[in-house]
Amino acid sequence: MKTIVFVGAGSMAEAVIAGVLEQGAVNPQQIFVMNKSDDERLAFMKNKYGVSIVCNEKEALKRADLVILATKPKDIHHAMADISCYMADTTAVLSVIAGISIQTIENGLGARPIARSMPNTSATIGKSASGVAWNEAVSVDMKTLILDLLASIGIVKEVEEDELHAVTALSGSGPAYVYYMAEALEEAAMDKGLSKGVARELIIQTIEGAAAMLKQTGLEPAELRNNVTSPGGTTEAGLQALEKGRFKEAIKQCIEMAEARSRELGRLS
Repeated sequence: MKTIVFVGAGSMAEAVIAGVLEQGAVNPQQIFVMNKSDDERLAFMKNKYGVSIVCNEKEALKRADLVILATKPKDIHHAMADISCYMADTTAVLSVIAGISIQTIENGLGARPIARSMPNTSATIGKSASGVAWNEAVSVDMKTLILDLLASIGIVKEVEEDELHAVTALSGSGPAYVYYMAEALEEAAMDKGLSKGVARELIIQTIEGAAAMLKQTGLEPAELRNNVTSPGGTTEAGLQALEKGRFKEAIKQCIEMAEARSRELGRLS
């Protein structure tokens, strides 16, 4: 892949750019970034990552091998209107915008190869969890290129497009849920007298260790939980508090509401 044009320069675009560059999947010279409303942001991206800023939209889009749509959902129609007349009919598109359907992109940019994905911001360090879906125009070769690109920033799973709403709710938004839990653990630890620094290090290692156990042992989460939980012990006491607070129900509602919002964004588009 020779030239990738990012339409949008927000946090998701930056995460993907940082990740693919860090992993060596592409070179900075291959990446061009455009953003209509924030020249300061574009200058930041250029200075930090060495990517090129699109000065001539017609020329950049004409020679793009892949256009990555990374705007906010509310801005996608204006963005597509700005770029549609400059794109070759064969140029592939990868959208990383929550909720925006392939059909909406086809309506805005015409019939062409279109992939829709939902990475997360852990792409920055090569640890994203992404889902991806395609339209029928995406060739086997282009699928391979896009899968390789997404795999360079973490794991990627092919799913049906309708399932991307659940992927968005689970892994797209998932890092925020983990950070929120870390906030709560840190506050609770400090309430019990631990310093912030000590609490932070213990929390990070605990999360890393638990994730590694899930990955490396292949055991069910419930079995791993039971292995930690001695009858009448401290873990059981803590879990009882979570059950009393309807922890599982809150998590399910979290996923349900995020998935519903993804669908709503699609309808609003």
